[in-house]
Amino acid sequence: MQFLLAFVVAAPLLGAVAALLPPPPGLKGRSPEQAVLRHGVTVTGVILAAAIALALGFDHDAPARFQATTDISWIQALDVRIHLGIDGISLPLLLMTALLFFLCALYSYFKLPAGPSPKAFVALLLVLESGTLATFAVLDLLLFFLAFEMVLIPMYFLIARWGGAQRQAAAWKFILYTLLGSVVMLLGLLLIGVNSGTFDMVALASDNGRELTHTTQLLAVLAIGTGLAVKTPMWPLHSWLPDAHTAAPTVGSVLLAGVLLKMGTYGFVRILLPVTPDGMATFAPYLGAFAAVGIVYGSLACLALARKGSKGDLKRLIAYSSVGHMGFVLLGIATMTPTGVNGALFANIAHGLITGLLFFLVGALKDRYGTADLDTLAGATGAALYGRAPRLGAFLAFAAVASLGLPGLAGFWGEMLALFGAFDPAPGLSRPAFLTYMALGAFGTLLTAAYLLIVVRRVCMGDPATGPDLAVADIQRHEFAAWTPLVALTVLAGLWPAVLLGLTDPAVQKLLAGGTS
Repeated sequence: MQFLLAFVVAAPLLGAVAALLPPPPGLKGRSPEQAVLRHGVTVTGVILAAAIALALGFDHDAPARFQATTDISWIQALDVRIHLGIDGISLPLLLMTALLFFLCALYSYFKLPAGPSPKAFVALLLVLESGTLATFAVLDLLLFFLAFEMVLIPMYFLIARWGGAQRQAAAWKFILYTLLGSVVMLLGLLLIGVNSGTFDMVALASDNGRELTHTTQLLAVLAIGTGLAVKTPMWPLHSWLPDAHTAAPTVGSVLLAGVLLKMGTYGFVRILLPVTPDGMATFAPYLGAFAAVGIVYGSLACLALARKGSKGDLKRLIAYSSVGHMGFVLLGIATMTPTGVNGALFANIAHGLITGLLFFLVGALKDRYGTADLDTLAGATGAALYGRAPRLGAFLAFAAVASLGLPGLAGFWGEMLALFGAFDPAPGLSRPAFLTYMALGAFGTLLTAAYLLIVVRRVCMGDPATGPDLAVADIQRHEFAAWTPLVALTVLAGLWPAVLLGLTDPAVQKLLAGGTS
């Protein structure tokens, strides 16, 4: 188990180095480009298999205990250790990350985005995977920061070199926003480490803030929370996200929504809730307010983009929908209750699966029609996917109803639990304020259903016999292979939520109890 976790974190880096080397004789296939793309599929597939083996070997009777741990001294002067471990909170995120990277590598093997060398693309993809997996596996504050920052450069280049229109401006906006947030976050992490005498996240969680004064906790939550909120992204620090999603290649959008946004909310749960509980209790009402506004704002922005004549880009619309969906995650965290935090963690996974599928589908639409402009897709002839490409239309309709939180699918449980948490927040928090946030969140679910149903009506319905463009390819085999696992897991999580909640709940109970079961 120790070896498996270390392998899962380190193997992508080794694979990235190997991707830049010349392929061995006999393994080139039809071309060196094909060989390096096959290498990306192989490496991410091996990592996914190792992550599944890790999950099978995980002691499901003790999900609150860190397992597969490695603890090695690294920088003695600063007491920084290579400390790895997983529990019921981090294991689902680790598995989802490994799955999405494998599906993106598989998709890219058949549909590589236009850009420079495939070698660089695969190497950047693997470096990005290593950073995201490490973020969910490390148990040292400084290592967490290094892993958190490790993803920025690969994602910047994926947007800037393989993206679409306005990719340079979007990439710069992404890197500047996240770097500025990270600088503030580093100050907060150092403040905790210096004042507590350790950077070990397990020891800090067990101490539950007793070594930190109230003022120190307030400053730490303000600094770290700002950096995490930018990555989440929380309204009003979200403005980099729509541009980045619109310009990114399909796999870049899938990974940005499915994995990178989760790093911010994971930091709230793993660091701020257990390490600075008093500071979080002070700022929780404000976090809840920002979350509630973000839910409504994201939904209204999507409604505006979905309106006829607005020239709304579908990728941009889904990006704004992420602002709303991540608002539910933040609202659940702000309640500081087991119900709310479990809902936040469930919504994290559901959003990764569903929004990742949506970005895959919009990328396929853009490939077929040459645009993601909603007015163009729903013009006089209409995309009419139900008639022209029925399986593609069915996948899009499924992803839309999953995203709006239809009961029986994964999107329902996280949002419902977050709202239940807001109905009865932790002692000491203002119940009238959180009831207001709950009402705004419930209103946001209605707006979400409205804009997603509008998108389905405009893109999927219409007369397929009209218009000059009658030949539209339906789902191809590689698309079916990349999308079906996301559909299956969305249904499984919706029908059997206990699979995920059984992992997260004991770990959340221990985390909120100050490290005691």
